[in-house]
Amino acid sequence: MEYNLGFAHFLASTDGVARVVLAIMLVMSVGSWYLIVTKGVRGLLSQRRSREFLALFWRAPNLDTVAQRLYERGINEPFSHLVHHGFTAIEQHRAGRDGSRGLIDAGTPDEFLTRALRRAIVQDKSRLEYGQTFLATVASSAPFVGLFGTVWGIYHALMAIGMSGQGTLDKVAGPVGEALIMTAIGLAVAIPAAIAYNAFARVNRNILAELDSFAHDVFAFLATGLKTDPADDEVAATSERILARVAARSA
Repeated sequence: MEYNLGFAHFLASTDGVARVVLAIMLVMSVGSWYLIVTKGVRGLLSQRRSREFLALFWRAPNLDTVAQRLYERGINEPFSHLVHHGFTAIEQHRAGRDGSRGLIDAGTPDEFLTRALRRAIVQDKSRLEYGQTFLATVASSAPFVGLFGTVWGIYHALMAIGMSGQGTLDKVAGPVGEALIMTAIGLAVAIPAAIAYNAFARVNRNILAELDSFAHDVFAFLATGLKTDPADDEVAATSERILARVAARSA
């Protein structure tokens, strides 16, 4: 006698609990692959734009050239975002010199600029880590969800043996096959999520380390502009021009 024990037979023979388990793992798998593809593509584009911006930044003869680059191409990666926060901090600190200063403006000019750059890094870190909690959750929980399906399949096998009084293959093959398939699906969902999480975590760690190092250079370039007369300072003038351009572009 031939038995149809393929995957289609498995789906047809599953009960409500097994189908719920399959639905949960399907959602986990679709969500994981969506994040893997979207974060991967965005990461590659962001790395290319970062290399272009850094090359332009270090070749630029002055900060006005950097400001023009931000105006023309926009703020679409962490390093340009950091520089934009520096320009914004200078303009905000200049505006606060008329006496209308709040808590955000408290402290010395150096402290004010440092806080602005730190906020930029924190925002970039939050964007870089988007979706990684979901990947970590899938990587750690999918095997156990599959294990639950495995236990449920073995339970069905034992029930079939108990009801028939026989441990023949035709009685236990279906439930045992269901258990093995659940285990395989759980691993198939968890392994890509775990690999992707570790890969993204390593890339993000490297980017944040480079960003932190770059922030020290940006601070060195911009801090002088906070300590001198803003009417004669190139940095302050540049910040004013870029903010006016961004405002005009957004209008």
